[in-house]
Amino acid sequence: MSRPLAISPKIARKIAKLLNRKREDQLDLSFTDAGHGYDIFGLNKDYVAFGDAIVRWIYEDYFRVKSIDNHNIPASGAAILAANHSGTLPIDAMMIWEDVLRNTSPNRAVRSITDHFVPTLPFFSTLFARCGAVGGSRGNAQALLEAGELLSIFPEGVPGISKLYSKKYQLQTWRKGHCALSIRFRAPVIPVGIIGAEEQMPTIAHIPAPKPLPDIPIPITPIPLPVRYYIIYGEPIAFHEEFSPEDADNPEIVLAAAARVKAAVEVLIARGLKERVGVFS
Repeated sequence: MSRPLAISPKIARKIAKLLNRKREDQLDLSFTDAGHGYDIFGLNKDYVAFGDAIVRWIYEDYFRVKSIDNHNIPASGAAILAANHSGTLPIDAMMIWEDVLRNTSPNRAVRSITDHFVPTLPFFSTLFARCGAVGGSRGNAQALLEAGELLSIFPEGVPGISKLYSKKYQLQTWRKGHCALSIRFRAPVIPVGIIGAEEQMPTIAHIPAPKPLPDIPIPITPIPLPVRYYIIYGEPIAFHEEFSPEDADNPEIVLAAAARVKAAVEVLIARGLKERVGVFS
């Protein structure tokens, strides 16, 4: 296997131990090794430990993430986390990844489904893959769900993360693909509400970017502000118990299912906004 990253899994493991030995020693990652230390999409346990060691202080000390109702995260089996998306940079995806990793036993590395331009990014695309991220194709999602993996999907996509601050906590166009996957591959959807990301780097304008890259957001701050994150998990929605796999081809059923997930996320967002004391507390 080629090594496009500057550090090997062995060095990544040593760095993880140096930064956070206790946490790395306790990591009990559940993943399907293809026989050479990686799964078929490139996830590697040493890189997950490395990512955990790097992200831990951001999660604990900078954003001070409050995880609510994480008992709704399935301990095993195929499932889909569907969350609101915001913040200019995909830090919300990073916080979900860390939150799930530390609140599951054995530890589960969320398979974040990324937009199509992410795998084209130098260095970062490989790093993300080593920690579990996967390009957003239907075939990739199918393979992961059939393998019993936990997916993280942002139905708003890029329009959510790059929306203007004036539209904060207003869900953008809500894609329905996650519900088609849920019905077809018998995986429950867990709605997730994220509070705090909207305020981390408020976007006030956009400038065009060459395709396939999305337009570049212009935030009012060059670095994320130390907002307080809240991640709230709703109860799983078992579409597979209501519909047959063939219903995934019925646009009306899938559209209605997506509307239910969107409504559930909106309820979680409203709850989080009501419960938090302030943006930074």
